Amino acid sequence: MRFTHGFARATLAVSIGLLAGCAGIDVPKLDAPVPARWNHPVPQASAMPVDLRGWWRAFDDPALNALVDTALRDNLQAAEATERLLASRERFRSARVEYLPRLRAKTEDAIDPDASASFFVAGFDATWELNLFGRGTATNRQASGAVDASAAELQRIRVSLVGEVVRDWLELRAAQQREATLEAMRDLRQRLLQQAQVRVRLRLAAPQAEAQAEADLAQAEAALAEPRGEIDRLSQQLAVLLGRNEPDAAWLKPAPMPSLGDLRIDQAPADLLRTRPEIARAEAEVLRAAGDAGIARADLLPRLGLGGSLVWSTNLTTHRRTSDNALLSAGPVIDIPLFDWGAREAELRASKHDLKASVYAYRQAVLEGVAEVETSLGQLERERERQAASVRARAALARAEQASATRVHLHLAAPAEQIDSQLALAQASLALTEATAARDLAFVRLYKALGGAPLPDDATPAAADGKEPR
Repeated sequence: MRFTHGFARATLAVSIGLLAGCAGIDVPKLDAPVPARWNHPVPQASAMPVDLRGWWRAFDDPALNALVDTALRDNLQAAEATERLLASRERFRSARVEYLPRLRAKTEDAIDPDASASFFVAGFDATWELNLFGRGTATNRQASGAVDASAAELQRIRVSLVGEVVRDWLELRAAQQREATLEAMRDLRQRLLQQAQVRVRLRLAAPQAEAQAEADLAQAEAALAEPRGEIDRLSQQLAVLLGRNEPDAAWLKPAPMPSLGDLRIDQAPADLLRTRPEIARAEAEVLRAAGDAGIARADLLPRLGLGGSLVWSTNLTTHRRTSDNALLSAGPVIDIPLFDWGAREAELRASKHDLKASVYAYRQAVLEGVAEVETSLGQLERERERQAASVRARAALARAEQASATRVHLHLAAPAEQIDSQLALAQASLALTEATAARDLAFVRLYKALGGAPLPDDATPAAADGKEPR
């Protein structure tokens, strides 16, 4: 026993010496390639700021707010991602106790080799693998990276979910607006057909005038199929996003499109590093790859620990205890890799390449995030200009329609002239609806690119305590 204790102390001393000379794998410093400011103009001045975590409230639509809240609570993909995050947190907790002492109880039946006796054996085994050569740090990084990746995936789903709900709702309202305008245009075409029929019957117009009016009416009726199909498709998509098996009848009741005023965007390029889930996931992959490399590095070196057992045995054949019924043992546990045809060295080299690849992937994720936001900013400005031009065009045609109505009232023009003006005004209304929807959707794409969405209620990962600073 004295030799065993001395050997254990010597082994521990050698391990500490080896540990001092064997540094682990460092987590690379991530140099994020973000510009100092956006290249495209950002709305400023007296415009209202937009909350990144509640950006859809800028539309000032209570129905939309309720839809987003319901989707965040009931969406099945978000629920799945939440469970996966909880699972990764539990695995992190198990990884943190990997290098603490463990105790196990066991029993077994043992048969004497000459088959003359059978023994019942019971006892305890204790093991304690020492946290040496950076193995514990690497294990912690692996589990911590998995938690961070799961948290980033959950937030990515929430960002996408909010964006999809808002987009579908805006498109649904725009489709309902188009349907109402096209129905009004159909009614105007019906009036023109009736007037053409009267004129042909009175021989004031050729028969082809009636045929042309009838064709125009048929085309106006056919145009209604598009918004009605969109209304059905979008309502079904909303139901899926909200975890329902059918749409809510209230969604199908026509209502005005949500309005979006002048807004201010305060987010800077550097904010993407903490708000965009794709970047957070790429950063988590770097941490996990560093953990994999650390394990591969530690696998080149011995695994050292302490072990012990206490065993009792009973002779079941004679129903009495044996003379030697208890055995106690303790000592070091040493696992030294000697020769494996270079497999461990190859694994270490491969893990280092994987670590470098994860750093490149992180930089790529940052570049893609900046590019997506820049594109969205430019598109938002162009759609704003388009909407403003559409507003001016519709206002001009509204004045023209008023003038036509006055001319008809004074019997200076035929009623068909006013109907033509009303059709032109309706066409301008369609263009304005499309431009308004396009601007609203550009706003949605911008805040989806920025990573805008509420954080989960439990936003702090369980792995936060005890994680190494990065």
